[in-house]
Amino acid sequence: MKKYIFALMVFFLVVDVALADVPQKEKEALMELYRATKGSDWQNKWDMDAPVSEWYGIKVAADRVVEINLFRNNLQGTLPGSIGELRSLRVLNLAFNLITGELPEDITKLENLKVLKVEMNRLKGTLPESMGEMAKLEEFTAFNNFLTGNIPESIGKIKSLKVLNLSSNNLKGEIPNSLGNLGNLETLGLFENGLQGSIPHEMGKLSKLRELVLANNQLGGDIPAEFGQLASLQILQIQNNKFDSFKNLQYMDTEGMLVLDFDKGNEEINFKNIDFSRTRMADTKFEDDVDDDNE
Repeated sequence: MKKYIFALMVFFLVVDVALADVPQKEKEALMELYRATKGSDWQNKWDMDAPVSEWYGIKVAADRVVEINLFRNNLQGTLPGSIGELRSLRVLNLAFNLITGELPEDITKLENLKVLKVEMNRLKGTLPESMGEMAKLEEFTAFNNFLTGNIPESIGKIKSLKVLNLSSNNLKGEIPNSLGNLGNLETLGLFENGLQGSIPHEMGKLSKLRELVLANNQLGGDIPAEFGQLASLQILQIQNNKFDSFKNLQYMDTEGMLVLDFDKGNEEINFKNIDFSRTRMADTKFEDDVDDDNE
């Protein structure tokens, strides 16, 4: 009898878990996302009659939505502010779609978010000023959109950030000094914008930085001498700007450098420990790629 009761309890427990669903507020936020981005035209649609945990690209843990991965799924339209209701969300991947409009301010309410990928869309407008509230964010990629305005100073508060790529947008203004506070940053891509001013010397504090791409902007002044402190740097692309001098590059330890692209001009620079058998040096970002295609 005891075995029967125990088996019955296990059965109902399994059934209860199978039927468990997310809170109504979270389900409504997902449904609004579906409607706002023309879910009927998605490549992989949602079955609204099925449990949320079975919807394409959705992961649920402890009855909360923790991941939305709708990469290359033909999303169109704008992102609703109600996406900020998904407070347990850790991953939001909407890359390679046709999303328009602005990144909603309420997206910064996703305090548990670690990955935010919205690259290769048609987003416009400015980045939310309160992005620094996303304290757990580790990766933010928004390249190839139509974003405008300045890079928010508050991004420098996101100490967990490892990847920041805002390349190929229409961003203006100066690179915030606060980016020098991102001690865990490994990749920084600001290629092809309209950024001006000097590179902040505070960026010399980014000891874990491996990739720094600032090419095709309007940056000027001298390369900071503090670049000599970037011990982990492997890729540096700063060509097609308006720098006055590249002399300070000679303070860098280039032994581990894989790519070094800058406008050489007539300056003679004596690099330390550079290995030309492994380091690619070019005047333009795509020069080698073109050569390879012609071979």
